[in-house]
Amino acid sequence: MGIALIVLAVTAAVFLLRKGPRAAVVGGVAGLALPAFHLAYLNRGGPGNVCHATAGGSTCVDEYAPLPFLVVGALLFVAGFLVFLMRKRPHWGNG
Repeated sequence: MGIALIVLAVTAAVFLLRKGPRAAVVGGVAGLALPAFHLAYLNRGGPGNVCHATAGGSTCVDEYAPLPFLVVGALLFVAGFLVFLMRKRPHWGNG
């Protein structure tokens, strides 16, 4: 599984860099939202000690509050999207 993700990341980097480094940075900023969203999903039962029933009894884990991860992910995604839109706008004025 790890090798497949490395190949996917290299392929994505090549396609992004062909458009120029600025497009890669915008995609990178928006892409940083994915780990934050994943952490929010993993901690969706938190904050605190969360227990789940298993076949042999129960399993308990400490989870963080998911809201900070969700907010950071949303801010990164929106920031990347807004920078992308600002790059596509035509430049007016200056002659």
